[in-house]
Amino acid sequence: MSINSAMLAGVTGLISNSQSLAAISDNIANVNTVGYKRSQANFQTLVSGRNSGSSYAAGGVTATTRRFITTQGLPTQSSRNTDLSISGNGFFVVTEKSEDLTAADARSFTRAGSFQLDSQGYLRNDAGLYLQGWLTDADGVIATDPSDITRLQSINVSAVGGAAEQTTRVTVNANLDASQPLSAEVTGATYNPATNSMAMYDPDAGTGVKPDFWIQVPVSDSKGGKRTVQIDFLRSATPNQWYAEVRAVPASDIESGTGLSNGQLAVGMVAFTEDGRLDTGATFAAPLSPLFADWNEPVISFGASSDAAPGAGAVKWATGLGIGDQDIRLELSGAAGGITSFDSESILQSVNTNGTAFGNLTDIEIDDQGFVTAIFDNGISRQIAQVAIATFPNADGLIPTNGNAYRVSKDSGTYNFKTAGSGGAGYIAPSTLESSTVDLSSEFTGLITTQRAYSASSKIITTADQMLEELLNIKR
Repeated sequence: MSINSAMLAGVTGLISNSQSLAAISDNIANVNTVGYKRSQANFQTLVSGRNSGSSYAAGGVTATTRRFITTQGLPTQSSRNTDLSISGNGFFVVTEKSEDLTAADARSFTRAGSFQLDSQGYLRNDAGLYLQGWLTDADGVIATDPSDITRLQSINVSAVGGAAEQTTRVTVNANLDASQPLSAEVTGATYNPATNSMAMYDPDAGTGVKPDFWIQVPVSDSKGGKRTVQIDFLRSATPNQWYAEVRAVPASDIESGTGLSNGQLAVGMVAFTEDGRLDTGATFAAPLSPLFADWNEPVISFGASSDAAPGAGAVKWATGLGIGDQDIRLELSGAAGGITSFDSESILQSVNTNGTAFGNLTDIEIDDQGFVTAIFDNGISRQIAQVAIATFPNADGLIPTNGNAYRVSKDSGTYNFKTAGSGGAGYIAPSTLESSTVDLSSEFTGLITTQRAYSASSKIITTADQMLEELLNIKR
């Protein structure tokens, strides 16, 4: 009967508009939820197959809820550098547990990037989901994989210990006074780098030769320990030539082979041109040679503490220090400065070194390509991981789950893991969060129309009921 079908059509209207109301309510409730994607109930007709020209049976309406997952919300600035958003396509890969992940453990995908460090040092968002990425291996290399989900691990910051870097390069800018009076040891020809050297100088004991000028250079060893290398200069009786000794202070920091003593690392001569510049091409008569045989490679090499006793002219760190081998490039010449010899007082202008002492972790930074970098208080930075971005052939087909996340479905297609900014994946925007895509004005308008439609559907039922009542009253 057409009246019965009209009543049933009214029921489908109530059900469909209730579903629409639920979607609108969800949207309004999540207007401030980070990365939330609005949903909408789309209506379609139900047609009875028995309709003909002489009769008509109402079919009604049905509603299908659609979530607009690919719609991107506006980025909003955040004060926390672990807050992340994705500018473009893609999703963060997250898990419900942080450790001991297997292939059977569920992985979810989210745009909610409000990550912060938990008590164990993992990056976790407000829904308790742990951020996944590719970790740095022992060689400092990050190996990415576009399909193997088991290669992803929870990013942990607390696993990063302190860091130190040994000194490998020293640059010295200084002037040696070309009018420096000759010392008595030079005029008396008693200076000898083997038997009466500047390294032996001790004013209390009255031994050795006092240098005319010296420079102390702080260096860091393989453990970040502080060591000192000193460069001593003594003006020669030959114009534009200076005796030079490089030594460790104290001398007990090293062990040396024959030809070196009292902490000496290198001995020789430095020469200058007539316009006061270092003459790296000068040669000298025996017994002294240039401080460095090859001024293009002015390197002082230290053997490790565990090495065997050094050979002639070689040095190693003292056995008791327990530190590794080290090469220090000592640059005394350069276009921007270096060692000069002008008729002006001897002065040190600058000493520049690399390498740092031991430093503790102070901060974490994430760049637009997803590299997670640990920052230490000694100025060292170290990449520890790269955030993975997942893309899908049809992201709107993902299945929503709790925590504002999604799971793979047959409609979404399989995932592909990419680095930020590659293969269609968006870039990561640090210190920003993606806003909800809910527009309150549209939702409130939809709320009004849904309410009216629901009331109209209920009116269909009451009208059909009245008509049936009239039909029953015909018998009376």
